[in-house]
Amino acid sequence: MRMFLNSPAPFEAYKAAKTGKYFVDKSNLIEDLIPAFGTENRFYCITRPRRFGKSVMANMIGSFLGKVADAESLFHDLAIMQNPKYALHLNKYNILFIDFSRMPRDSNNYALYIDRIQNGINLDLKEAYPQAELDMSGAVWDNLLNVFQCTGDKFIFIIDEWDAIFHKSFITPAEQEKYLEFLKNLLKGQVYVEFAYMTGILPIAKYSSGSELNMFLEYDIASSERFSEYFGFLDTEVDDLYGIYQQTVKNKKISRQDLGFWYNGYHTANGMKIYNPRSIVCALTDNQLRNYWTSSGPYDEIFYYIKDNVSEIRDDFILMVSGERIETKIREYAATAKDLNTKEQIYSAMVIYGLLTYEDGEVFIPNKELMDQFNQLLLSNESLGYVHRLALESERMLKATLAHDTDTMAEILEFVHDTESPILMYNNETELSAVVNVVYLAARDKYRVEREDKAGKGYVDFIFYPERRNADALILELKIDSTPEDAIEQIKKKKYALRFKGRIGDALKYIGNILAVGISYDKKSKKHSCKIEVL
Repeated sequence: MRMFLNSPAPFEAYKAAKTGKYFVDKSNLIEDLIPAFGTENRFYCITRPRRFGKSVMANMIGSFLGKVADAESLFHDLAIMQNPKYALHLNKYNILFIDFSRMPRDSNNYALYIDRIQNGINLDLKEAYPQAELDMSGAVWDNLLNVFQCTGDKFIFIIDEWDAIFHKSFITPAEQEKYLEFLKNLLKGQVYVEFAYMTGILPIAKYSSGSELNMFLEYDIASSERFSEYFGFLDTEVDDLYGIYQQTVKNKKISRQDLGFWYNGYHTANGMKIYNPRSIVCALTDNQLRNYWTSSGPYDEIFYYIKDNVSEIRDDFILMVSGERIETKIREYAATAKDLNTKEQIYSAMVIYGLLTYEDGEVFIPNKELMDQFNQLLLSNESLGYVHRLALESERMLKATLAHDTDTMAEILEFVHDTESPILMYNNETELSAVVNVVYLAARDKYRVEREDKAGKGYVDFIFYPERRNADALILELKIDSTPEDAIEQIKKKKYALRFKGRIGDALKYIGNILAVGISYDKKSKKHSCKIEVL
């Protein structure tokens, strides 16, 4: 049968991944795991956002260690085989591979769900160990112990998506407790466990407040440095993949800079910046930049976390969409709606699910792929109040700017004072910049908008790089208690327009006008002023 014990499924899945055009060798993960085999600390749980390579790594481990298939042909050219010490472990272990996201047919209760696993393992054991006295209706851990006592064989457990059960609507809280007890009985203190490797999105601490699974060492993206390099793509790895793309794709539509702008920016606890691996592979395969993170995009998930706390985090969203960071503490266990009572808990959950990233005590939006989804949230959700109303004005603001209609621009900016939100007090240029960013939200469909970009002799507040080469480019400079003329003078004096000519090909790419846009706010009169010049 081999549904769970020494199943060929992990081998076939990893073979498919390895034969892909844009494959990244992460096999040294195995080298980091093997020293724990047979020790007291032999229980590892890796939690990461979805689509960050958890299942690929689980399949890789099963393929390398498992007895089911000769993995020499699959691993002979990978990093792990360069060390003869670890090559000795190739195909030497019995693997019990359980993917808890897989469901039995017509499953609508916990008994069907867990019986599929218990019965499947028992049948696999009966087939593999006919000499052992096994009870097919008995507990799987009793049968595994009988096998060990009869043969001395131990097992490596690879458990993928361990937390999938907690997302099933038919599973009750009492059944969730039964599930934790099942894992405890299966693994904790069992001599037949050579090693246990478990993956999921949510950390064990979220659901296990007692001692059920306290034997696991947990490694998450926000607070654990170890294993950071194995989940997500590093800069050097994306460089290599982009090299393959350059050599094999004729009509190239993606630049190396584009990949960073769209998909980089996730921060690990050890300071690494990593790319979303699924998005990189899909973008290079399709020769197109777009949101690949989920089939429908994570917009609904973003709103799911904030819907009951809109007023508390609305101002933070303006700042984050502007590229600012928000100071907070991360609680890695706060990950379901019933727990989201504070900003700290909301942001913790969003980091766990990959909707935000975290570094040095601050959360922020990591890249354009996620930024687009936050923008869509601002444009689509009326419950965000004045933020939503500002976003709806953004199309009119862009049209007015391109038409040099400074009166309409000032009128739209005045609209921000229909609210008493603290973010609109304009105590500094950061707050003015945040609001200006929102009222130009619609521009992101036609421009690549970069804030605090290096240009000429300094850093410009905003540069709008047009997607069409004949469209007008925009340089925005903001001033408080000054004049828009001063802002435009700074644009000229510091030669910000050189940003459109300083890189190879830029002078050819942009053939439209370059508009210098000065925006100022007078605290005393509470008036906005705007001025536009063609450079």
